[in-house]
Amino acid sequence: MKALKTLNPYFWKHKILLFWGVLFIIASNFFNIYKIQFVGKSVDVLKDSAENGSLGFNQQVLIYVAIIVGCSLLTGFFTFMMRQTIIVASRRIEYELKNKIYRHYQDLSLTDYKQTTIGDLMNRLSEDVVAVRMYLGPGVMYVANLIVLVVITAIYMLKTDVSMTLWTLLPLPILSYAIYKVSSVINRKSKIMQKSQSAISTFVQDSFSGIRVVKFFAREKYIEKNYGVKVTDYQDKALDLAKTEAYFFTIILFVIGLLNVAIIWIGGQKYIAGELSIGKIADFFMYINTLIFPFSMVGWVTSVNQRAEASMQRINEFMDKKSDIVNTNFENYPIKGNIEFRNVSYVYPNTGIKALDNISFTVKAGESLAIMGKTGSGKSTIALLLCRLLDPTEGEILIDGRNLKDHNLENYRNFIGYIPQESYLFSDSIENNIGFAVDHPTHEKVVEYARIADVDKNIVGFKEQYKTMVGERGVMLSGGQKQRICIARALIKDPNIIIFDDSLSALDTETEQNILENIERKIINATSIIITHRESSAQKADKIINLTEINNSLTA
Repeated sequence: MKALKTLNPYFWKHKILLFWGVLFIIASNFFNIYKIQFVGKSVDVLKDSAENGSLGFNQQVLIYVAIIVGCSLLTGFFTFMMRQTIIVASRRIEYELKNKIYRHYQDLSLTDYKQTTIGDLMNRLSEDVVAVRMYLGPGVMYVANLIVLVVITAIYMLKTDVSMTLWTLLPLPILSYAIYKVSSVINRKSKIMQKSQSAISTFVQDSFSGIRVVKFFAREKYIEKNYGVKVTDYQDKALDLAKTEAYFFTIILFVIGLLNVAIIWIGGQKYIAGELSIGKIADFFMYINTLIFPFSMVGWVTSVNQRAEASMQRINEFMDKKSDIVNTNFENYPIKGNIEFRNVSYVYPNTGIKALDNISFTVKAGESLAIMGKTGSGKSTIALLLCRLLDPTEGEILIDGRNLKDHNLENYRNFIGYIPQESYLFSDSIENNIGFAVDHPTHEKVVEYARIADVDKNIVGFKEQYKTMVGERGVMLSGGQKQRICIARALIKDPNIIIFDDSLSALDTETEQNILENIERKIINATSIIITHRESSAQKADKIINLTEINNSLTA
């Protein structure tokens, strides 16, 4: 279970809660076992009373009953406190782990996201973390409880009768060996099952995201059939794992049965020989039966811990990934907007496609550059490189005369307004989507930039106006409305560099010209990069470059 070692720092961080939890485990088990001897004493007192013919009120038995009740109450209290420390610690670690994973997801580069699926990312953040939390809480608690219980019970059993203790505890090493053998099988099958679960999450996410395409082509039955295949595969793997886990309970019940038989056989012989009283034999039955539930949980706990190990291994795979984009500068300073590409080339690592080959150009602050070219010529790659979502394979990009890699990335992006090729809106209100790029935008400012993006006239026609919910990915809006809201979102930052990545394609010529004129009037000193297929979008640019698809040659 090497993967779970990465959780050790969390245990150390919450050591005080866990320390108290262990103390409560010891206390609850001590009182739980301590009371048993008084059951045996009560049996012996009642037996002696019966033999003497005096079965009336017995003060000694009453005292024993009071001790048993008091110990039971204390056991319940310390058990409650045990859960309030260890389980609470596990919930806190779960919270911290989810936040850490989510922050790491934010730091991963665009290339990393292209190499995995959203469903798999979601599954690791939800299902896998829950599996790890079960190890952190119940897994740790039941194991610690069993160890303490066995130690305390063994001490009292040895005090009662050494030979009976040795005979009744003898099967435990056999039980441990059986658990060891079966747990390795559970670990392997848990990993297979969790991969199948990730495949389901990915498929469901894809089918719901593309629900309009599914309905348009009337492929609901085809999607349902494929979903059924994946669910059946998961069911088969889950049932296979459940069958293996079932062996634990069978083994444990069999061993417990042997222990009870051993007590009856050995205890009966000792009673006949006058070496052991009925009360002591009753004590042994209660000691063993006290161990039944904790030992019956061994199989479940082992299964939980093996699943947690498999989940933590999957989590560590992502946590060990280092982003290609690393920020080494944390200074804050203004960005003027001078851009220079020097012999820049880029090869996509996942496909090996060379998107750009030895590209060079210069744009001064305040100038506008239109980039044109056929599909696949590398226009969008230039936008991604400018935003430093990618780093060039060769060459360098200079911003204000300084290599982009040497800039404070967060500071630099605060001065950029980027409108992506695909208009993406969050499932939120129109106002919150426009104001997303800045902290605490006023309603007046949102309206101002909606007007610049020429979308205010559409928004005020909605029933809820700026409070209108756009739906997932902006499904409630038209393509042109989404594009203009994205433009308003980028402009509300009042950026010094504006990048339009073919983001005017869904607009008519009149709306396009209105937006460009509004931007020219409002954001005078900004450097504009307009990536487009349309000559109308490029006609007002100070410079125009054309990329060819064959070797990315550049024509100004």
